[in-house]
Amino acid sequence: MSAPTGRKRPIWMERPHPAVQLAKAAALGLAVALVVIPFWSILATSFADQETITRAGGGMVLWPGGFSADAYTAVLSGGVVTRALGISVAVTVVGTLASLAATAGLAYWLSRPRAAGARPMLMLVLGAVLFSPGLIPTYLVVKEFGLLDSYASLILPVLVNAFNVIVMRAFFQELPPELFESASIDGASSATILFRIVLPVSKAVLAVIGLFYAVGYWNAFFNAMLYIQSTGKWPMALVLRTYVVNQNTIGGEQIAGSEALPPQLPMQMAILVLAIVPILLVYPFLQRHFAKGVMIGAVKG
Repeated sequence: MSAPTGRKRPIWMERPHPAVQLAKAAALGLAVALVVIPFWSILATSFADQETITRAGGGMVLWPGGFSADAYTAVLSGGVVTRALGISVAVTVVGTLASLAATAGLAYWLSRPRAAGARPMLMLVLGAVLFSPGLIPTYLVVKEFGLLDSYASLILPVLVNAFNVIVMRAFFQELPPELFESASIDGASSATILFRIVLPVSKAVLAVIGLFYAVGYWNAFFNAMLYIQSTGKWPMALVLRTYVVNQNTIGGEQIAGSEALPPQLPMQMAILVLAIVPILLVYPFLQRHFAKGVMIGAVKG
């Protein structure tokens, strides 16, 4: 028996009205403009010369006019910014790798149904999601372990994020049990199963969690402000924040290596670009995993 020919398809399967499509395109275009235009203004101002800045009344510009890379030459020719950039790269790379290793190991342990001590540890992890230890206790712990004024203080206190552990554990639990059963029958140890089977099929969650950790390490300035007393050990985020307050010097040391500094505003924008671009360059390499990874645990069945 054939279906009635007059029945329409469900409304979510119908082609949107042209006016609706136009409205969606306009909304998307507005959202893109709100993101792109400020960043373009920062980039253009960083390449602007003194004459262009003066014509703009000393403020931001949307087109550099007289193109000048003096601001980048100055901040990358030595001084605080060059050193801070290297420190931030090192802390971000080492911290991200260490955090991923610790998070994956803990999440794998908690995901195994018969792992010894997994349930009490899971309760502690859930408690860490709900309750924060507070600023003063954390500072006292860092001080008692002798981590003050060391790069370890930028990594160890935030090495493992409890929420990321829960997300990665949920991903591991959704893997087919047959993978673990067949590996166990073949005599594989837990470490072999983790490194040879689990991690190779977990690229999506590793990419997403790794990106979260990397952004956190790169943008963190508060921990550096608390634990690092030597200005020579400051990361890029703290240098950027302090430069807005102290202008051309930090702790008596010049921001850039050049004696004849470019205008202040292009210098500020150049430092801001150097703080933003490295993270932006990482996104294209993780984009194919990101869409899948952010849906982890959202749908069960």
